[in-house]
Amino acid sequence: MTAEYEAVVYDLDGTLARLAVDWEQVREDVASKLRARDIEVEEMSLWDLFEHAHGGPLERAVEEAIEAHEREGARRSDRLSLADELPLDVPVGVCSLNCEAACRIALEMHGLDRHVQTIVGRDTLDSYKPDPEPLLHAIRGLDAEPTAALFVGDSESDELAAERAGVEFQYVADRTSR
Repeated sequence: MTAEYEAVVYDLDGTLARLAVDWEQVREDVASKLRARDIEVEEMSLWDLFEHAHGGPLERAVEEAIEAHEREGARRSDRLSLADELPLDVPVGVCSLNCEAACRIALEMHGLDRHVQTIVGRDTLDSYKPDPEPLLHAIRGLDAEPTAALFVGDSESDELAAERAGVEFQYVADRTSR
């Protein structure tokens, strides 16, 4: 499996671990911060709320609310079966839409941190998936070329990030069914 790649980068939540996060509660906590500023939020998803606050004066407050839930969810996360393929014989990274701290906590909780050389979370850079830069940053951290790396994830956002970065992609379901 890894002989054909110089490096493998995994998404985290839904790929190596499942964070125990009540995303509806996160949405409500974030919405309350925006409602307090008289921003209409009723029809907005959590991601819409995040995007609305991104780059503005409420960005830090919204990010902190999401991070708190993610860190706690990482402490109570479940290890997923794909994590059993670690360690690999090539360098391994994580590129996630979760905050970097939550990624580190989940990896440590499940004994995976010693097998992962680089971690890129939503807050590591100024951009986040599906922008290709976080994935490319993770691959550069593994001293690999994008054309010689594999990204494994569970979402269309992961697939789009890989496509934009020129990186081969594989869905978790395809990988675990082989």
